[in-house]
Amino acid sequence: MVYKLALIALGSYLLGNTIVQASIVLSVMVFAMGVGSVATKRLVRWAAMSFALIEVLLSVIGGLSVLLLYMAFAYMDLYMVALVVCAFIIGALIGAEIPLLMELVQSIRKQRASSAVADLFAADYVGGLLGGLAFPFLLLPLLGLVRGTIVTGAINALTGVVVVLWLFRRSLVRRAKVAVSICLVVALGFLAVAWALADTIEVSARQRLYRDPIVAAERSDYQEIVLTKDPRTSDTRLFLNGDLQFASLDEHRYHESLVHPVMNGKHAKVLILGGGDGLAAREVLKYPEVDSVTLVDLDPAVTDLAKNDERLRAFNKDALNDPRMKVTNADAFSWVRRGPSQEFDVVIVDLPDPDDVPTAKLYTIEFYDLVSHVMAPGARMVVQAGSPYFAPEAYWGIGESVAQAGFATTPYHVDVPSFGDWGYFLAAKGAAPEVKVSDAVAPRLSFMTPEVARASVVFPPDRDRGAVKSVKASTLLHPRVLDAERRGWVGY
Repeated sequence: MVYKLALIALGSYLLGNTIVQASIVLSVMVFAMGVGSVATKRLVRWAAMSFALIEVLLSVIGGLSVLLLYMAFAYMDLYMVALVVCAFIIGALIGAEIPLLMELVQSIRKQRASSAVADLFAADYVGGLLGGLAFPFLLLPLLGLVRGTIVTGAINALTGVVVVLWLFRRSLVRRAKVAVSICLVVALGFLAVAWALADTIEVSARQRLYRDPIVAAERSDYQEIVLTKDPRTSDTRLFLNGDLQFASLDEHRYHESLVHPVMNGKHAKVLILGGGDGLAAREVLKYPEVDSVTLVDLDPAVTDLAKNDERLRAFNKDALNDPRMKVTNADAFSWVRRGPSQEFDVVIVDLPDPDDVPTAKLYTIEFYDLVSHVMAPGARMVVQAGSPYFAPEAYWGIGESVAQAGFATTPYHVDVPSFGDWGYFLAAKGAAPEVKVSDAVAPRLSFMTPEVARASVVFPPDRDRGAVKSVKASTLLHPRVLDAERRGWVGY
């Protein structure tokens, strides 16, 4: 169970799309278990020895699986092939366990086959429960994905060999017992070396994934957080699970475009959903009329980095430590569903792109409807909606979801070199809001001038709403934006 969950978790970290990763791992493993069960027919004559060696082999391959797959992803770009091979081997070895154990149990207890099957599967299911609960609540928090899997491999080897040498010792000659013991020592040696080198290997492999040197890296409960810096240009970039969040050379284009059009009006109380790096908050705090800013971001590791890392504090102007800021670490959907104690004049939805299941729910009609209930009369909302050039179906689909939640929308887009052509939706109840920048703040901006704001609402004919044949809103049960996002970026 732990090996299965570890492979699924790694795939979701590296590639997103947890459903696809889970489907591949589970289907390949279940098929391989059948193959392994059939393949053990010729081994039942040496059931005890075969079982011990299979457990040792399973412990090494399973325990090192996450580390090996991460290296395959970083160094060879062969992750999916390696995942299928690894899942098949682990599944085949798991499938070989039960027939051999059946033979051993029946040889000792002389019980009926049906009774032996019942006992074995009962123990198997209890183990599955313990492993399934231990993985998210014990192994991951305490040891992390790599070392947690290595420890599981060591437990696997020790348990398997001890069971054979203790319960089934009469089935082994002295030479076989020595051989099994040596195999156990070798397996534990491999796992011990992997434990010692895990950090070095992970750091080296991670660096292969990024163009610039990594200056900070952390694996939180939710994602891998990486900060890089180009020594030539000082361009600093933040990545979450490998996805670029901002580049310091041009992030002002993105954040000025996101924030200032929606701030053109009453803005005493502001809600930011996402934006844990504090860069949107920096733009909001340029307005002296702002009384309070509530920022809701899922990952405390990101907001802590934005509060404490000197590089990020320099970029966000120490925004998250401003006395007007209130930072809450929570899932945005659940937070707005519970309903805050106040209403907001401005809502800024600065969430990750909808390229996996957890984020897709934040681009649905239901989510925008919930957001509408925390907005004061006359309030405005802005939604970062991805690229109308690279993923036009997803972009206009997000606008349709906002519209079906009861908002009037105004689409606009700008050029952010690190991202490409990037789009937003400005929304309000009643009349569609105008994309406009306050004259008071415009002189302090580097990009979003009144002229740029006026030009941003113009879309070329090949990327405007009429050029997209299929535009459908997303709901919780039909997250259409997820497939639209993936289709849109194919080829780029």
